[in-house]
Amino acid sequence: MSGDLVGVWEVALSDGVHRIEFEHGTTTGKRVIYIDGKEIIRRDWMFKLVGKETFNVGSAATKATINIDAVSGFAYEYTLEINGKSLKTYMENRSKVTNTWLLNLDGIDCRVVLEKDTMDIWCNGQKMETAGEFVEDGTETHFTLSDHDCCIKAVSSGKRRDGIIHTLLVDGTEIAETTE
Repeated sequence: MSGDLVGVWEVALSDGVHRIEFEHGTTTGKRVIYIDGKEIIRRDWMFKLVGKETFNVGSAATKATINIDAVSGFAYEYTLEINGKSLKTYMENRSKVTNTWLLNLDGIDCRVVLEKDTMDIWCNGQKMETAGEFVEDGTETHFTLSDHDCCIKAVSSGKRRDGIIHTLLVDGTEIAETTE
């Protein structure tokens, strides 16, 4: 990478945390976008220094846009939008529709994500095969990590404001949720 690196963002999606890097050569008109260290867009000799670059991130091809705005003179501001929302707004909303757990199984770090709207479960970028069942106090969604039996229990909190509480159990042991 050259000395034109002007923006770095970390974006947590269901398939993992992605690092987005943006190079903007204001003298050459160059724009380069890297995701997780891999170059995905390169444009050279762009005469218009402001504008947008839109691309997809992650296995679900989530739409991302880098906005390039002139602040004053030759100073520029770079902002990242995910699915049309600012990164901050997107991440705040995402924490409402997903649960994330970080754990170490057999020496391997695992990032388990539950998408509450679809009940899809992801582990380290892979969508898991699951089996759901209704139980007396809610639902249980079963899946396997390595040779470990895992289950996400969904039970009502009894309070309308708190809604449903999701708990990850690995081999019967509860795992604490992580906030991203």
